Amino acid sequence: MLRLPALAACLLLAAGPVAAQHAGHRETHAAPLTEPGQGAFAALSEVVARLEADPATDWASVDLGALRDHLIDMDRLVRDAEVTSEAVAGGLRMRVTGDAAARAAARRMVPAHAAELARDTRWTVAASEEGGAVILQATSDDPATVARIRALGFFGLMASQDHHRAHHWRIATGQGGH
Repeated sequence: MLRLPALAACLLLAAGPVAAQHAGHRETHAAPLTEPGQGAFAALSEVVARLEADPATDWASVDLGALRDHLIDMDRLVRDAEVTSEAVAGGLRMRVTGDAAARAAARRMVPAHAAELARDTRWTVAASEEGGAVILQATSDDPATVARIRALGFFGLMASQDHHRAHHWRIATGQGGH
């Protein structure tokens, strides 16, 4: 008859290999990773995969350097831009400044994104420059849209409207950027 300590020892010895097998099972059947580790790299990786999968890709028009430059601008805008917002009648006026690289990124991106935002007829959106700063102004007559504008703020407005993936594809395939 096994005593309790001996039984416990037998169970522990048997559990080791079972646990190791189970751990290995989880590793070999885990879902593949979906993020290659960094946003810009992920965007470039996705574009490269689509280009390589399409036998009709016109490699002479592909410009991944332009897409990389744009992704760097996006990163600079999010990380380095300094934005002050002022509530105006019916919306928000946002003044974008920062170091030279952030201001240059804002000059390239904000007017182009304002044009995309302006396609939405619920609001009026305009971009301009003033004293070295880029100005983005969004207004509406609808109180719910005004609340949305103010809640989104500059970075939310820059991230809104689902045109980014199509825009990145056009840049990468040489069909134009900003």
